[in-house]
Amino acid sequence: MSMQSKSDSYAAAGVDITAGYRAVELMKKHIARTKNEGCLDDVGGFGGCFGLPVAGMEEPVLVSGTDGCGTKVKMAILMDKHDTIGIDAVAMCVNDIICCGAKPLFFLDYIACGKNIPEKIAAIVSGVAEGCVQSGAALIGGETAEHPGMMPIDDYDLAGFAVGIVDKKKILDNKRMAAGDVVIGLASTGVHSNGFSLCRKVFDIDNNPDTLYVPNEALGGKSIAETLLTPTKIYVKSILALLDEVDVKGISHITGGGFYENIPRSIPKGLSAKIDKSAVKVLPIFELIAKVGNVPERDMFNTYNMGVGMSVVVPKESVNKALEILMANGEDAYVIGEIVEGGEGIIL
Repeated sequence: MSMQSKSDSYAAAGVDITAGYRAVELMKKHIARTKNEGCLDDVGGFGGCFGLPVAGMEEPVLVSGTDGCGTKVKMAILMDKHDTIGIDAVAMCVNDIICCGAKPLFFLDYIACGKNIPEKIAAIVSGVAEGCVQSGAALIGGETAEHPGMMPIDDYDLAGFAVGIVDKKKILDNKRMAAGDVVIGLASTGVHSNGFSLCRKVFDIDNNPDTLYVPNEALGGKSIAETLLTPTKIYVKSILALLDEVDVKGISHITGGGFYENIPRSIPKGLSAKIDKSAVKVLPIFELIAKVGNVPERDMFNTYNMGVGMSVVVPKESVNKALEILMANGEDAYVIGEIVEGGEGIIL
């Protein structure tokens, strides 16, 4: 970047080019944490270069995923806490591509803001970098776009995309799934990044934001705001460890649409995942949402992860080994159901 680049006219129109340069300088130390063996250049070029690690693969396949954080960003703005929302952006992408067995390689982010405040942008990117570290992906580029007149000064939105790789023969194929296979649930850290429009309505956040900051006994003394802003769990490393040793037949990332929409995505026609609701370790935040908002149980399971951020289907004889591997990698994993004949993909 050129330090000679400066436009007083553009700054008068609301876009400060030099603020963008300052933001890039501040974020470089965070980006450096994410470098892996595939990185080929530094941040600031027109494109991020990455060398594909294809050694030992017969037919390498690239897998991509893109997503944002939804209106959870509103929580970060209300709390003026911007160093964790980036974890959510990465998580929503890498947790998707791991469902077909792909190892994340790199990530790019996109931040649109009303005004580029370098320290705030760097804080957002620090969270993105942390998410990349947790998933083993390199942050090889991104974009910060200043949108004066289109967005309020304090507002921003965050999205991104991840690219991973898998040998074609190892892409998860649910055609081998059969009745009798077991469904394992991996605990979530909370609401993750879905259903925040309903959260805002239930807790009347837009009209009465002060209620967010009061310690809540039902949440173990934490405030609603602190609980809702808890970053999305990244399952990549534990799932990769599982795939190395167990015959995994299907994986579902439980995001928007909850159990009803996401678990059936990994179940072939003719079979269903029969979930034992009594086995699900429902987190207190979901109980509070249901109580305060008078939200029916079915709507809760059709909107939120309810405490299970990812489900994995394995053969019955592999359950104990799968649980051992997952728990050794830091997961609270437990059996939540089984695969049965018939149904519409899920029986709940």
